Amino acid sequence: MRQMIDEPLERLRAAARRTRELASNRAGTGLGHEDADDDVGTIGTDGALGFDPFPLLEALHRHGVRAVVIGQVAGIMHGSAELTGDLDLLWDGLPAHAPALAAAFASVGARLTDEAGDPVATRPDAFLRPKVRFTSPGAGGDCCTPALPWGGLQVRECLDGAITAVGAGGLEVHYVSRADLIRMRRALGRPKDLRRADELINGW
Repeated sequence: MRQMIDEPLERLRAAARRTRELASNRAGTGLGHEDADDDVGTIGTDGALGFDPFPLLEALHRHGVRAVVIGQVAGIMHGSAELTGDLDLLWDGLPAHAPALAAAFASVGARLTDEAGDPVATRPDAFLRPKVRFTSPGAGGDCCTPALPWGGLQVRECLDGAITAVGAGGLEVHYVSRADLIRMRRALGRPKDLRRADELINGW
């Protein structure tokens, strides 16, 4: 796994600050990340209010969890200029790794729901679903396994090619490679995904 020192995390910190500043100047929308517009994305939802993915990322690191950041947070770490209000994660889905994942989420007071929006307990078995939604202080989003259908793409390969950013104090954050993120964007095919895939290719 390749390592890049600190710069991707500094990009993310700066983007999270800009997101909080932007959201602080507007009224609440009543929309969660699951209500995001397919063009605007979660920057237009209440997920942007107080957005800070670092408490959860630090908890995952403390508990030794190898969860890979996907979605627009990964895009920002690669240099995307678009802001976001959610944090999406991909992990291997192996039952032996679920207890540490559950402990990390519980340590930051995360609440989980299934895809229908019904609450589920923050226990290891909850994370064995193809996708579980979460809200935590600072960030909400989806925590996915490779069992989640992804437009025909085998996303398990994206775990193998992930990059690790190493920040101050030894914080390690794993995130999907640019090439795999482009493939994931194109497989989903929503307007925001195609636009962001083009940015990853042509933006810098």
